[in-house]
Amino acid sequence: MGVKNIGIVVGSLRKGSFNKAIGQYLKDQAPEGVTLEAVEIGNLSLYNQDYDESGEPAEYGPFREKIKAFDGIIFITPEYNRSVPGVLKNAIDVASRPYGHSAWDGKPALVISSSISNQSGFGANHHLRQSLAYLNMPTLAQPEVYIANVQNIFDEDGALKNEESGKFLKDVLAAYLDFANKHV
Repeated sequence: MGVKNIGIVVGSLRKGSFNKAIGQYLKDQAPEGVTLEAVEIGNLSLYNQDYDESGEPAEYGPFREKIKAFDGIIFITPEYNRSVPGVLKNAIDVASRPYGHSAWDGKPALVISSSISNQSGFGANHHLRQSLAYLNMPTLAQPEVYIANVQNIFDEDGALKNEESGKFLKDVLAAYLDFANKHV
């Protein structure tokens, strides 16, 4: 059967986000028969465990069902204070609950981090991998994807301006799809 429907979860809400540009570029490179779909996370109320017992925000159910429907997930994140943005951690928490019913369970994952500096989101990448290990998401180990100086790869409109980086991202997508097909 293989993977056919991959979710893209971007940890940046910024309108001109370079991380969204990476996601769009990957969507445009999807091979025939594979769909990559961006998942909105900015509308999720902050997770509160009290919701597990007293009723949850209306957007939680549809979000969890959307995540469950994917064959795999690509996470693309900037680094905030050496970790993932709060909005991304919140989305992970929302779909992992209620306890024992995680929508993420078993879904093969790819982690891409980026930065406008030379540090390339290393801290965010590895913090995210810790959460994914706990959530039972097999995660592509190689190639690792840390994108430094992302503003030199995509312009303000999200268009690719560095062909070498474009080839790298195409190769990463191919490696991920091969990995994901082994884990579904």
